[in-house]
Amino acid sequence: MKPFTYNALPARVVFGSGTIAEVATEIRRLGCSRALMLSTRGQKLQIEKLASRLGELCAGVFSEAAMHTPIEISEKAVRKLQKTNADCVVALGGGSTTGLGKAIALRTGVPQIVIPTTYAGSEVTPILGETEAGVKRTLRSPDVLPETVIYDVDLTMSLTAPLTVTSGINAMAHAVEALYAKDGNPLTSLLAEQGITAMSKALPQICQDPANKAARTHALYAAWACGTCLGTVGMALHHKLCHTLGGTFNLPHSETHTVVLPYAIAFNCRAAPEAMHTIARALGVEDPARGMYELAKSLGAVTSLRELGMAESAIEEATDLAMANPYWNPEPLTRDSIQLLLRQAYAGESPRSFR
Repeated sequence: MKPFTYNALPARVVFGSGTIAEVATEIRRLGCSRALMLSTRGQKLQIEKLASRLGELCAGVFSEAAMHTPIEISEKAVRKLQKTNADCVVALGGGSTTGLGKAIALRTGVPQIVIPTTYAGSEVTPILGETEAGVKRTLRSPDVLPETVIYDVDLTMSLTAPLTVTSGINAMAHAVEALYAKDGNPLTSLLAEQGITAMSKALPQICQDPANKAARTHALYAAWACGTCLGTVGMALHHKLCHTLGGTFNLPHSETHTVVLPYAIAFNCRAAPEAMHTIARALGVEDPARGMYELAKSLGAVTSLRELGMAESAIEEATDLAMANPYWNPEPLTRDSIQLLLRQAYAGESPRSFR
């Protein structure tokens, strides 16, 4: 066994059905009394309903969270926090709302309670990606790690099938890269395999029957497992590419992860054979890259960057950005190989060797 270092993250997780009823208790548990409630515009009614239930514990509502966490939105939310004298934030939603909560915490130090309604996983990570002037930058700091996460399976029951699929595959991307991370460890690897297995089994069941609560429960558990992997080890090429494509070209987050993941797996196939064996075993396939591609395709997910609205002419710029300050990756990066990966992902063809 290789030497390793493992750092546990100090997060509290409340998991179950109907657990949203615990929000008031968790606010008080943090020693707080005035929560700024956060959401996107699309989930404004949900957050206002929760705010009404909290009564005096709610200091105000901010429903302008946006994809890729634009810095101007974060600064506007901080002003709202200060104006309302809020002493914590409650973020209800997916990665956009969680990101906003983290951005506020980074600037003010207030504690966070996150209530995920997708399978994003960022709620259990000390990672924040913010976009400024078309460039998405990522930082890792314990200052942005939410203090409490409330997982309520009931809140995911209305998640549409397309978003369920792409959000779930986005979660699996965290676990995939954890398996070949530079700072990987046995515990994280076990959790990663379990997360991939649980999610890959749950997604087809949910697509067949969106009201399957047992499958929804397994998917939410898998999201927690995969997100925990993302929080404890470093990520590699896949996440660098998705941050680049999302931040610069404003491509949708989970859909971009879904498109890119099979090609990132294929890219690293030769350099990380043990990880590839684990991914294949978790998916129940022989070829991990093709298996992930076929899973997404069979569930009706978008499988090309072209379908997401990216222009073919943008491949050159995306390549340059990906090669600038690249993340560590098991397979060495070259400009030609990154460009080939992006061209395959643009076309949406079945992943093949990059040699």
